Amino acid sequence: MFSGPKNLPVTSKAVIIGAGLGGLASAMRLSARGYEVTIVDRLDHVGGRGSSITKNGYRFDLGPTIITVPQLLEDLWAACGRNFHDDVELVPLDDFYQIRWPDGSCFTASADDDRLREEVKRLAPEDLEGYEKFLGDSEARYWFGFEDLGRRPMDSLWGLLKVLPRFAMLRADRSVAAHVATRVKNPKLQMALSFHPLFIGGDPFKCTSMYTLVSYLEKTFGVHYAMGGVQAIADAMAQVVKDQNGRLMLNREVDQLMVSSDGRASGVKLTDGTKLEADIVVSNADAGHTYQRLLRDIPRRRWTDKKLASKRWSMGLYVWYFGTKGTAGMYEKLGHHTILNGPRYEGLVRDIFRNGRLSDDMSLYIHRPSVTDKSVAPEGDDTFYVLSPVPHLGHDNPVDWSSEAPIYQQKVAAQLETLMPGFQERITESLVFTPEDFADRYLSPLGCGFSIEPRILQSAWFRPHNVSEELPGLYLVGAGTHPGAGVPGVISSAEVLDQLVPEASVSTAPSPVGAT
Repeated sequence: MFSGPKNLPVTSKAVIIGAGLGGLASAMRLSARGYEVTIVDRLDHVGGRGSSITKNGYRFDLGPTIITVPQLLEDLWAACGRNFHDDVELVPLDDFYQIRWPDGSCFTASADDDRLREEVKRLAPEDLEGYEKFLGDSEARYWFGFEDLGRRPMDSLWGLLKVLPRFAMLRADRSVAAHVATRVKNPKLQMALSFHPLFIGGDPFKCTSMYTLVSYLEKTFGVHYAMGGVQAIADAMAQVVKDQNGRLMLNREVDQLMVSSDGRASGVKLTDGTKLEADIVVSNADAGHTYQRLLRDIPRRRWTDKKLASKRWSMGLYVWYFGTKGTAGMYEKLGHHTILNGPRYEGLVRDIFRNGRLSDDMSLYIHRPSVTDKSVAPEGDDTFYVLSPVPHLGHDNPVDWSSEAPIYQQKVAAQLETLMPGFQERITESLVFTPEDFADRYLSPLGCGFSIEPRILQSAWFRPHNVSEELPGLYLVGAGTHPGAGVPGVISSAEVLDQLVPEASVSTAPSPVGAT
């Protein structure tokens, strides 16, 4: 794959909409190949959903918290002639996460195969043989679904047809939860092996069983934390782009794509009227926003408003970020990552995804980065991130978060008190995001957390393509396109983009100046 030298004078220009991880990764690859790159983002920080907010010494990482496939980042940096580990410190976690149930039982996932087997034997000894078979299933799906399909373009129908026999052999038509149930019978172990699609916006009871690959991926590559949070990765990516003479325009919003007389994307117009001309445009905005808003004046054949409305979208997220005073040595049951289950699994998921109902018996993901990274809070204090999957805003009778948010917060607090008694008295800083904030801050359709849900007929070729079907010269990266959501998915979308864009044309024009 071609990687041009730094500071290469170019005439080919690329405008990238959005400084999320997919947009930043795309900018790194394109500027390394000789494109003159400009990134435009409406936020004041790079990182998109992986950005952060700092309040009085407490840093709240707003979005993704887990790094699972470091080699994707290593490959990205290598494409720019650099070493990822020179710029970002990754810390492997011995315990990946702990799953807890209302009766006090728990399951700890870790990198140690023997410890994992002991956890299975302790929780469900009768399922050990089935668990071993499940790991084999997970590995087969990893090599096909991640290393093959996930790292190459899927914009050709013929490409889809060629892999259909493999899809059939691996029972991609079966859901994650249904496949797990063929291997293990204990309900708690079934949950522990099937919940992962929720981290990329999928209903485990509807999402294709290809996503069981996550168990092999975790076991093989581990679970890591970036010191400084995912914001540190985004900042390092932005610095590479600047070093390659790329330009970042923050606090600026793209309003519309411009189209040339021959019907190609020719740049973007910002909300303040500024026009940026380009040879190609890469949108890291949500695919729904890209087609409904940015291409609103362009006739669309496939991704019409009606077609987008017919899609199944990922759930919304309620996230409570808070800092606590003097708790660093307290709450020994809480490690870096904890999943606190309510009494229901399938019924709760059904309420979230299909019934659009805000349930009282929520399950929670608790992120406590101060266990690993002391920079997230003042000395002796903690920073917490508590996430609850909730319905998106597109259901009949959507949740009115203006009235429900404070009520729901108290219900979440009551759940947390079981692990963190007295924590509310120690809160010093607090911030809440609801689906309405996701819609406002990230321009996410329906306030979704992860764009289009990864069901089998909404994956690979069936997702909005990386090469736009609607406008030549427009490319898509990020959660809403192939291969999908999650940090590995959005980083891989830039790798796929790199295989699709034309080579930059070289001239003797002066090098662009890195901008703020």
